[in-house]
Order: sequence, then structure tokens, then C-alpha cells
Amino acid sequence: MSLKVAFQMDPIGAVDIDADSTFRLAEAAQARGHRLWFYTPDKLVWRDGRVMAHAQTLEVRRERGNHATLGEVRDVDLSEMDVVWLRQDPPFDMGYITTTHILEHLAPTTLVANDPFWVRNSPEKMLVLRFPDLIPPTVIARDLATLKAFKHEHGDVILKPLYGNGGAGVFRLDPNDRNLGALWELFATLSREPLIAQKFIPAVAKGDKRVILVDGEPVGAINRVPAEGETRSNMHVGGKAEPATLTDRDRAICAEIGPVLREKGQIFVGIDVIGDSLTEINVTSPTGIQELERFDGIDVAGAIWDAVERRLGR
Repeated sequence: MSLKVAFQMDPIGAVDIDADSTFRLAEAAQARGHRLWFYTPDKLVWRDGRVMAHAQTLEVRRERGNHATLGEVRDVDLSEMDVVWLRQDPPFDMGYITTTHILEHLAPTTLVANDPFWVRNSPEKMLVLRFPDLIPPTVIARDLATLKAFKHEHGDVILKPLYGNGGAGVFRLDPNDRNLGALWELFATLSREPLIAQKFIPAVAKGDKRVILVDGEPVGAINRVPAEGETRSNMHVGGKAEPATLTDRDRAICAEIGPVLREKGQIFVGIDVIGDSLTEINVTSPTGIQELERFDGIDVAGAIWDAVERRLGR
């Protein structure tokens, strides 16, 4: 049965069709005969009790430079959609948070994936705090003395903004580093948010594994290896994707967090695992579908749409 599907995402004209997970979701939906709409977050509107968007019909194709055809902009009542995908990239700021509040009003007539209430209440570096036995030593604080004490205890640490993404603003402070105070001052001038620090895991030199879960079940993994001389493995900053297999430890982590993700309506999730430690649970706009499909031949996008259709009872 054809579904009406709207994608709330960043401008589609700028996406990399060989890497972008939202493009792949749209492509798979179109192949199933679903009808697609597109709009950016700034086009979302709440008006007189209705959730609206200045949206356009969307047709996609795997043709670089000509990958999307958009229709005329018109006001669309999103309650008429079967599915709305919440897929814009962070930063997880008040603009992002506001869209989750507005999209909540679509329940129960329209399925929003991932569920906006739990996206808002479970951002990447916060949801992991529910699983302290799975994560490396971690502290979240704005207080400089607390951060200094944590670094003194663990020596080699990673410091990063609590709501950052794509590896931006991530620093490794080794035992000889004396820049914690200066970095704290820099971050303090940019926002009032706390910082997160974690004990450095040397195994990151072998890669930061991205495990994809669909409705709480792991479907596969890729490994992201840092570029030479780089601590960060994010592909945004030069990390290289390589094939990976799920270890017993990976499956144990997924078995513990999977039921929570499923219960909270987090259909498409990417977790980050370094060595034996869970470091992030990405629910806002996870990536990795296309790399996993190329490496292992797994139809991840198809599995995600199967999960969506099950939730809709189709």
C-alpha cells in the first residue's frame, strides 16, 4: 500500500547521494511506491491547531547533480502524511528542539520517525547515561574544577561539546596537555552548556565502530578509522569507512539498549562503540546505511521501511 511520506531534512540539493542516509531512505521508499514530500525545518509551522509545512513533492534518482526533482511549494497539513521523518542534522539547539515539540502534535495520526519526544529527551551523549556499565568513565559538567579533577584522575581524556556532532570541537587532552583551562574558557564564551569528558580509549586507533540498529535490533556495522595523525574517526573529518563484523560484545550492548530504543520509538539508530565501550547513541540523524549496504549487501533501508510499515500495521 502506498504511503504518504514527508522528509524534514537539510536542503536535499546539497546531499552526497553516495553517502547520505536520508537520500537512501527516500530512494527505498520511492521504490516501494510511496509518495514523497520534502521540506526544511524552517518551513515547519504550527497554526490554529494544525501542524503544517511549506513542502514540495519529491522524486529522487541516483544521478549525481540531478538527484532530486521538487514540485511547487505548497502548504501541506502533515496530519495527512502517514510518516514524517525527522532527519535534519544537529546542532541540537533550540531550533531543533522546537521542531520536536511541534511534531509531537501529529500523534497518533502520523508516525514521526524517530519519535520526537524521545529524540528530544535522549540526545546522543545523554541517552548513554542510562547505561553506565557500558560506557567509559564519563563526566558532564560546566564546573572547571570538576573537569580538572576528572582529567587528573584519568590523565588522557576526550573533551567535547555536549550537543556537538560530526567530530566538531572534539579535543584529546593527553597527560602532558595543559590546555583544559583555555578550552573551558573558549567553550564558555560560546554557550552556557556543560561539557562532556570521557577517558580516552586507545582502541580508537583501530577504529570507531558504527552499529546500525533497526527497531532495537542490530543489522550490521561499519568501522570508521581515523586519518593519519587524527584522533577523531568521523567521516566528516576524514575518517575512512571499512567493513566490520558484530562481536559478542557488540551484540551484548545491543541486547541491553535495544528494548529501550524500541519502546521509545527510535526506529533508526546508530551507536558508536570503541573497543568494548559504548560512547554514543545517535538518534537525531544517524548515518552509515549506504556504507553498510555496499560492504555487506544488507538492505538496511528496506529493513527500516519494513519496521515503519509494521508500526503502521501495513
